[in-house]
Amino acid sequence: MFNRKIQTNQDVQEGVRPLMDDGSKGPHANGIIRSSLKAEFRWSPKVTLSARKKVGTSETHPTSFWLKNKSLQDGLCVPPLSRDKLNKPARKQKKDTAGDKWYNVPAPIMTPELKQELQLVKLRGVLDPKRHYKAEDSRGLPQYFQVGTVVGGPADFYSGRLTKREQKASLASELLADSSLSAYRKRKYLEIQDQKQAGGKGFFKKKQKKRKPSWAQI
Repeated sequence: MFNRKIQTNQDVQEGVRPLMDDGSKGPHANGIIRSSLKAEFRWSPKVTLSARKKVGTSETHPTSFWLKNKSLQDGLCVPPLSRDKLNKPARKQKKDTAGDKWYNVPAPIMTPELKQELQLVKLRGVLDPKRHYKAEDSRGLPQYFQVGTVVGGPADFYSGRLTKREQKASLASELLADSSLSAYRKRKYLEIQDQKQAGGKGFFKKKQKKRKPSWAQI
């Protein structure tokens, strides 16, 4: 039997084989020592996730991926990045109003019929020649408004109210049914046409026809 020399840890790290008594390296020496080292020496890295490292003036925190109950929402999905995304559904459900100072006037859905009614209200200054209104502040349509029905009171004069026959379903139908308004509209249209056609071929023909004597006109 040969007496083997036990190799130190430093020799194992440097890769030196154990020597026999006669100075030669045994054929099975490495296998025996490696199996004994595997059973005796074990190494595992020590990692502390809660440790903080300072880089200059800034401080780095451990990543939130390894933290429990914080990286996932309900254990299924990643939470949103900001509070704005969390409050977005609540903002959608909130009613769009003008605010408490304006008695929470809502913003109704703009339909073609409602848009037509608003355009007629903006053109009310040209509908009646005896009524004058203040100029509009904006050219666009309002966003917050409410539609109601005017109910005549007992103190109002009878001629200032509409009868049940004159009351229509919409403002446009009431204006079209008014005979005085239609006559005024036609008269103004003809005045504008005469003004636009002044100096044209038809304008001079009318003048020449008026200059002819009555016996020369056919």
